[in-house]
Amino acid sequence: MAIERIHHVAYRCRDAKETVEWYGRHLGMGFVLAIAEDQVPSTHAPDPYMHVFLDAGGGNVLAFFELPNSPPMGRDEATPTWVQHLAFKVGSIDELEATKARLEAAGIEVVGVTDHTIFRSIYFFDCNGHRVELAADTATPEMRAKLDGVKWAMLDEWSRTRRAPRHAAWMHEKELGSA
Repeated sequence: MAIERIHHVAYRCRDAKETVEWYGRHLGMGFVLAIAEDQVPSTHAPDPYMHVFLDAGGGNVLAFFELPNSPPMGRDEATPTWVQHLAFKVGSIDELEATKARLEAAGIEVVGVTDHTIFRSIYFFDCNGHRVELAADTATPEMRAKLDGVKWAMLDEWSRTRRAPRHAAWMHEKELGSA
């Protein structure tokens, strides 16, 4: 078996229509499909839902479930808010900065532009409280090769020590050419 791509990633939403409109207005995602049932197909549990699908580009689909009979949405309180997020690639730094300005003009608080050396990104929350990241790649082929060359050593060291390995410390140091 070979995975071809992500078919869809599904999250919960408070209001399906508001969510579709929010992602369309702020991120330009087209509304692909809606499915509504009174019973969960996989478990046959009686639990009405609206399942909406949005075009996330490149054949990727972002989906949401509105569950009117379930308790109010929450989040995993043991996980910091910066960890769980949806990250989308944009075409350029200019597009990232223009989107930041547009989001802020719409009253959405944006963190960044954050420089991660191999990409720059902005962060904000959607209408459901999900953290969203937009990222523009900045890595050179040399940077990618350098990271590829140390990925297994980093993972092995992390697995043994649970401390951040220094193999890619150059990404966070001021002079990238020194490492």
